[in-house]
Amino acid sequence: MSLVWIGCKKSNYPGGVIGDYVPLYDLRNLYKGTDVTLTDENMFGSGSITGVVISDHSGNNLPAGLLIIQDRRRLGLIRGISIPIGPEAAKYVPGDSVGIKVAGAVLKRVDGILQITGVSPSAVTKLASKVAIPPNRVGSSFILAKPNDYESTLVAIVKAGFEPALSSDATYGGDKIINDGFDNFTLHTEKNATFASNGGLNFNGNYYGIIFNTVGTNGQLKPHQRMRTIKDAVALSSVPDIASAIITGYMADAEGGDGNYEYMQFMATRDIDFAVTPFSVVVTNNAGASTPTGVFPIKGWATGADALITPAGLVARTYKFNLTSGKVFKGEFFYVGGSAKMINGSKSKSIASSKWIRSKDYTVAIPAGAPAGNGDGFGLYTTGLFANSGNASGFAIFEGTTIDVNSAPIDVIFIGSGGSLYNAPSVGYKIANTDFYDKINPITLAPQPYYRSGENTLSFNYQLPADQGFWNKLGGVYNPALGKWMKARSQSNIDLNTSSTIEDIEGTSLIKILNGVTGEYVRTDTIPSTRLK
Repeated sequence: MSLVWIGCKKSNYPGGVIGDYVPLYDLRNLYKGTDVTLTDENMFGSGSITGVVISDHSGNNLPAGLLIIQDRRRLGLIRGISIPIGPEAAKYVPGDSVGIKVAGAVLKRVDGILQITGVSPSAVTKLASKVAIPPNRVGSSFILAKPNDYESTLVAIVKAGFEPALSSDATYGGDKIINDGFDNFTLHTEKNATFASNGGLNFNGNYYGIIFNTVGTNGQLKPHQRMRTIKDAVALSSVPDIASAIITGYMADAEGGDGNYEYMQFMATRDIDFAVTPFSVVVTNNAGASTPTGVFPIKGWATGADALITPAGLVARTYKFNLTSGKVFKGEFFYVGGSAKMINGSKSKSIASSKWIRSKDYTVAIPAGAPAGNGDGFGLYTTGLFANSGNASGFAIFEGTTIDVNSAPIDVIFIGSGGSLYNAPSVGYKIANTDFYDKINPITLAPQPYYRSGENTLSFNYQLPADQGFWNKLGGVYNPALGKWMKARSQSNIDLNTSSTIEDIEGTSLIKILNGVTGEYVRTDTIPSTRLK
C-alpha cells in the first residue's frame, strides 16, 4: 500500500531547466544546406548564443561588419560563428564575452561563410572583457579535411614556411601558400589590410588567424586563414636549420638473432664527402639492463656505458659510429650498422653492394675486454643495439665526431617512450628541430631541448611480434632549401623475409626531397631510379 501511495502522490519537481544559450556546436548542426530560421523550438528551448569575440577589425583584413565569436560549450569542441551587425562589429575586441539574442534570425551561408543574419546590434550584450583565449594549434591537413568544423574559429598554424620560398621583396598582400608539415594552406591578406604591403616575411613562423571558407565550383568548401593584424605573425626563425642527412628507415629486429644484423638507413640532402666533413651516428638503448642502469643519461648522447669493461651480455645506453670516409650524392641512400650487411638476418640476402658508410661487428668480444666491438669513442660490444619492446630506443646523426653532453643532432628519432630518459631541467637526450621535435616550444616559446621535455613526446612504435623481420620505413617530404619537413614522417612497416632484396627497402621509398626552387622532387642521373621515388 505504501508503494502505491508513493507512486500516486503528485510531484512538485518542475523538470529540467533549459539553458539560456545554445552551444555553437549545436547551432551550426542545424544548417543542412538551406537557410534556417532560428526559433526557440529548433534551438532546444534557448533563444540566445554566447561566446568569446575573436574578431579584430583594426587590421582591415576580416570581412567587414562581421562579429565573430567562438565557444566550446559542447564536448569541449571549439566552434565559431559569424554575425553581420555592420560597423558595430568593430567595437568589440578579442577577449570580449558576449551574449546575443538570435531567435528569429536566419542561419545561412553567405559568401561561403555560415552566418546568423538579421541580428540587430542591440541584440548583442557585452558580458565581460579580457577573457583568455587559449591558443588552438591545428595542423593544416585537419582544417582541409573538415573546413566546416574550423570555420569562424581562431587557430594557430605552427612552424609554417612559405611554399615555394618567396623573394626578398615579397609582401603579405594576396594569397600566399604556407606549409606547416601537414599540408599546404592558403594565407589570405586583403589588398587594403594595414599590413598588406609589409615585407620581411618570416622564414619560419606561427600564423594566428581566423578560418573562413569559400565555396568551390564543385560545391565543396575551400578554407583559408586570415590574420587579423600583423601581430598574428610570430617569427620562429630567420634562417633555415638544414639537415645534411635525414633518417629514412631502420632494421631494429631482424629475423632470428639481431647481433651484427641491425642497421640504419639515411638519405643525403646534399653531396657529402665524409673524409672532408665527418659525421657520426649514435644509437640509444634504454632497456632495463642497459648500462648504466636505472639512472638518467647524465652525459646525454655521450653516456655510453660509463665503464670501459662490462661483463658480456650487457648493453651500453649509447653506442657511436664515426662516419669518416666515403661519399654520397644528394638524394642517395646510405647505411650504417653491422658488418654482416644482410637485409634481414643471417639467412637473408646481402645488401653489401649498397652505399655503406660505416659498418662494424659490434658483437665482437675477443680477446675479453678488448675494444674491437666497442663503439667509436663510447659504447660496448653488444648482441643488440636496439631494444625490441618496452623502454625507448632510437638513434641520431650528428655533424662531426666529437660528441659530449652538449651535443645536439641534426636529425633524430625515438621508438617508444619508457625508461629513464629525461630529468628536468638539463639531463637527457638532446633533439634537433625536426618534423617531430622542437628545441623551442612554438606556442609558448619556452626552451625544450630534450626528448620528453615540453611537447617533445612523439615517437615511433615497436613492431611485434619480435624476430619477424620488420623493415621500418619512414615516409615524408623534406625541403632542404627551407630546412623543414613539408609532410611529417610516418611509419610504414614491411615484413621482410629471407628472399627480400634491396628493392624492397629502397625501390618504393616514401621519403622525398623537394627542390625548393623548382618545386620538383630531386632526381639526378647519378642516382638509379630505384634510389629515389
